[in-house]
Amino acid sequence: MGESRTELLAWLNDLLRLNYTKVEQAGTGAAYCQIMDSIFNDVHMSKVKFETKHEYENVANFKILQHTFDKHKIDKIILVDKLVKCKFQDNLEFMQWMKRFWDQNYQGEDHYDAAQRRKGTGVHSPGATRSPIGTAIIAAGSAIKARKAIVNSNSPDKQSSAVIQDLNKQIMELKLTVDGLEKERDFYFNKLRGIEILVQEHLEIVDDEYSDSIQQIQEILYQTEDGFEVPPEDLLLAEGGNHIIDDDDDETF
Repeated sequence: MGESRTELLAWLNDLLRLNYTKVEQAGTGAAYCQIMDSIFNDVHMSKVKFETKHEYENVANFKILQHTFDKHKIDKIILVDKLVKCKFQDNLEFMQWMKRFWDQNYQGEDHYDAAQRRKGTGVHSPGATRSPIGTAIIAAGSAIKARKAIVNSNSPDKQSSAVIQDLNKQIMELKLTVDGLEKERDFYFNKLRGIEILVQEHLEIVDDEYSDSIQQIQEILYQTEDGFEVPPEDLLLAEGGNHIIDDDDDETF
């Protein structure tokens, strides 16, 4: 299984010094071009447009990407017509492939200066620092306390201002991480809840050779682990009703 959207965004923003909040933003093709540049250091980054407004500008970026693939004999089909639509699923799958390719080919001997390589392209480079997901909430609390202590100082200097800016960036990164985890949790809960309802309906009306299989599926859904408590059914129904996501909206979170 490939990386989640949260892991991919953290890796992408850290590598390219970007501030992407959605995988779909990579549909412009610019980030894909620079990922390849971090490996081969020969992409014409001055021709890559990060701040695109029209689909044809995205296509132009993918032409640069295709040229790099051809130059280095990379046997991978780029589904440009789908990626430029900036849909979640298409870009998630392509980004997962890019991450695997990067892991296999990036030498990492020299620090890749992403901001310098795309100098003049007009893209903002926040230079955010990635924090571990497991300590996101604790780190955010510590950052806020430290920020308050600095703000209350009577004579803040340049170093204090720099610390405040850095802490603000960390808080933004941690908030994005927490928001992303919550959205992924709700998304997969809704999928499982939909399966559970479908199984219950079939068990009430079906009495044939498929009944045993459906019963086994229900048993898997209801399996628990130590320390896990099943929420009340009325709570499940309330949550399910509030968070159901249509298939057409899969790419939006």
